[in-house]
Amino acid sequence: MDVHVSLTGRGDLAAQIYRQLLDAILDGRLRSGERLPPTRELARRLEVSRNTVAVAYERLVADGFLIGRAGAGTFVSGEPVRGRAAPAGVVLPRPVWSSLPEPPPLDGPVPYDFRAGVPDPRLFPMATWRRLVTAELRGALAAYGDPSGHEGLREAIARHIGISRSVRASAADVLVTSGAQQALDLVGRVLIEPGAGVAVEEPGYPPARDLFRSLGARVIGVPVDEEGIDVAAIPDGARLVYVTPSHQFPLGTPMSPARRAALLAWAERRQAVVIEDDYDSEFRFGDRPLEPLQSLDRAGRVIYVGSFSKTLLPILRLGFLVAPASLGPALRAAKRLADWHGELPTQAALARFIDEGLLARHIRKATRVYAARHAMIAEALAGDDRLLPVPSSAGLHLCARLAPGLTVREREGLRVERLEAYCGQAPAQPGLVIGYGMIHEQAVPAGLRLLRASIVPAAPEAARAVL
Repeated sequence: MDVHVSLTGRGDLAAQIYRQLLDAILDGRLRSGERLPPTRELARRLEVSRNTVAVAYERLVADGFLIGRAGAGTFVSGEPVRGRAAPAGVVLPRPVWSSLPEPPPLDGPVPYDFRAGVPDPRLFPMATWRRLVTAELRGALAAYGDPSGHEGLREAIARHIGISRSVRASAADVLVTSGAQQALDLVGRVLIEPGAGVAVEEPGYPPARDLFRSLGARVIGVPVDEEGIDVAAIPDGARLVYVTPSHQFPLGTPMSPARRAALLAWAERRQAVVIEDDYDSEFRFGDRPLEPLQSLDRAGRVIYVGSFSKTLLPILRLGFLVAPASLGPALRAAKRLADWHGELPTQAALARFIDEGLLARHIRKATRVYAARHAMIAEALAGDDRLLPVPSSAGLHLCARLAPGLTVREREGLRVERLEAYCGQAPAQPGLVIGYGMIHEQAVPAGLRLLRASIVPAAPEAARAVL
């Protein structure tokens, strides 16, 4: 075991060694059963006599923290020791952090999992992905890379979104991020001044709303209707607008052409910036998708954000943004200051995955599966007058509004999210956000029966947001 011990001054050297080894054991850095260096070796490294180290070891043995085994060495005692917590401290964060919600618990699997935004890991071509990553790791260089990301991946992303989504971009315009959330963080740190107004959809994506608040923004919810965000309701003071126009999250409706034009015109008049989050529109089951705001933008005011968390797997933490050239240097600097760059072997593997046509093949396969699940759920909900499905034709979830006076109670084996969880302002809208990425088609009928049985009259007290 490579244990770290440093000596200060001369003093009682054996006591210093004893205390540092004891701290390492109590903190859990030295775990039960681990072997300590021989006394001769540690003495040589510390430039002290072997007897000094031996005295420290003997004290720890006598106290029951170490055990000596003839011919084998000295080991941490077999009795496990709980690590000591860090000091409570008196330093407090900025007030905004006390008002932000804690991360949701990572619960285990349930039979009927209708969580939104989570793709089916069984559809992911893991064997192929493992082959690509292994090949890249063999030739990986132990050096820092470009903060913008792997050049081959940026080129592949530019081609992919140009073909599939009509996004106008070259490799130089693409910045690879650790998911869409980091893309939003980078944009916010580059553009948001403390107290600046940021408009978000209501209901909308809570992590984006919370992120902008954490950066000091004054976040304003703007109502969403069947055509998308109500542009006329965006406050004049907003200088940044976050929208999900291709598949509004969580309602699922696309932004109409008229609203797209109005939003771009508003941004030009107010000299504002629009963040277009295109998080899962590659899974389309109906009509041809509308042109993204980025391709309609002629003034250079739209930042396009995408993610592979929905098309592939969330654990890969791969996303990207496409920004006007005027923001490129600042965004690259922000990325370098945040984490320099992501995992380059993984990025290189994804570049090959795209270039070899494997991403397009995976999307076609997954789209067929998700379309079948979407149709099953939409058809089943259409016959229940307690639920009013919101029309949608893309993505990994659909939304249904609850009839007045109803709610969904918690049921064992069932996981579904309430629309209220996505509302940042009162009154919250009653409804359900029903995902179909994690649930198998064969489980959908039974899951929906359990869901219907869970619909009950609303209690006076506030219901929990996630079951």
